[in-house]
Amino acid sequence: MTTPQHTIGSGFGAQSTTDDVLEGVDLTGKLAVVTGGYSGLGLETTRALAAAGAHVVVPARRPDAAREALAGIDGAEIDELDLGDQASVRAFTERFLASGRTIDFMINNAGIMFTPETRVGPGWEAQFGTNHLGHYTLVNLLWSAIAGGGGARVVSVSSRGHNRSPIRWDDVQFEHGYDKWAAYGQAKTANVLFAVHLDALGKDSGVRAFSLHPGVIWTGIARHLSTEETVATGLTDEERKPSSTFDYKTPEQGAATQVWAATSPRLDGMGGVYLQDCDIAEMAVGSGISDGVRDYAIDPDQAARLWALSADLTGANAFASRS
Repeated sequence: MTTPQHTIGSGFGAQSTTDDVLEGVDLTGKLAVVTGGYSGLGLETTRALAAAGAHVVVPARRPDAAREALAGIDGAEIDELDLGDQASVRAFTERFLASGRTIDFMINNAGIMFTPETRVGPGWEAQFGTNHLGHYTLVNLLWSAIAGGGGARVVSVSSRGHNRSPIRWDDVQFEHGYDKWAAYGQAKTANVLFAVHLDALGKDSGVRAFSLHPGVIWTGIARHLSTEETVATGLTDEERKPSSTFDYKTPEQGAATQVWAATSPRLDGMGGVYLQDCDIAEMAVGSGISDGVRDYAIDPDQAARLWALSADLTGANAFASRS
């Protein structure tokens, strides 16, 4: 299929850091919302955006931990949010909207990975319910604040883990046998499809959406994997230290693509594309887990179908009149 998934020669690459992509960028007066912005890549994203002058709202499932992690970062504001709890999502959005502020950068960074079978809400599979449906509801309920500023960007942090599974339309909630690897893959595919359809819906309002693979970074997100599993997948050695199988990035390098996606003028007029290494990614080739993006993850028909399913499951749809 014809696709805009081609590199643009951004001038940055896999080793670029958040400070590199923000060099000379003044974000004074801008407001960012960064879910999970107090650990791993989210913490570095918050630090970098705040250092460039932005005010960063960090909705956190563990507010006390967030306050400790963000101590000393001027411009960081902490609120409470559990993406796996739709009531918590709605409560946060009500508090934020009551402040009357608009959002310039919405970075959907938080997520869970390779969890044992867990159910959230009315029985949703937890990785899909948290990584996708939590962010889906959050963005839809915050839409007036996102569209109200003019020119906002929504950034959906996916992963090359989306190679592990397309949307399993016949069993989205894994009710007929659970596979944590496929469940993670489906959730990451959903993150890409979400950006594709949000961009299509929001671009007339000046809002553009992007998804991305941040790279391989050894953070606490893989805590649900046993040492045997991390060794078998090549993530670590038997002492649970990062192995040489992957070209690991530092948190500063891993967070660079989402910061670039939110702020780079090189992406003006673009949207709905999947990014990697601070550039637009090419299409994935071959089989297995590879760089680039799979065609099923950027298929506009699947993106629209997922949006309709998500609206039905959550009852949230800022674009209901256009459906």
